[in-house]
Amino acid sequence: MPLDFASLGLMAGAAFVAATLLPAQSEAVFIGLLAARSVDPTLLFIVASVANTAGSVVNWWLGRLIATGGVERLPARLRPDPVRFAKAQGWFARFGWPSLLFAWLPIGGDPLTFVAGSLNYPLGRFVLLVFIGKAARYALLWAGWAAAA
Repeated sequence: MPLDFASLGLMAGAAFVAATLLPAQSEAVFIGLLAARSVDPTLLFIVASVANTAGSVVNWWLGRLIATGGVERLPARLRPDPVRFAKAQGWFARFGWPSLLFAWLPIGGDPLTFVAGSLNYPLGRFVLLVFIGKAARYALLWAGWAAAA
């Protein structure tokens, strides 16, 4: 299979943005690139998982900014929705670190990573747990696509 840097760049960009507090999704790009067969699926999986995790690290860092200086330090468009943020805080308080395995969820996952940063959850553990959850999601998408193809 050819090494298509444009496809990998598209996947990395989509996965990164989808993991931040900005509204976006990367699943359609992942499945579309699998279907196009323009790049090795294993490499696509790795790029998607790493880039999606990196986007969550941005959320963690923004959470740290809030913890040290308050929400006012963030640009208005990056401030978390208060209702979603409160739900994520409750989820994290109730379930602790295992909840980071669900950072891939479309509704509460991004605020959850933000909350982890605001609570000064250790970055190394954060990256490991978030990566496991996000990679598992892409693995399931890949397996579903392979079964249907």
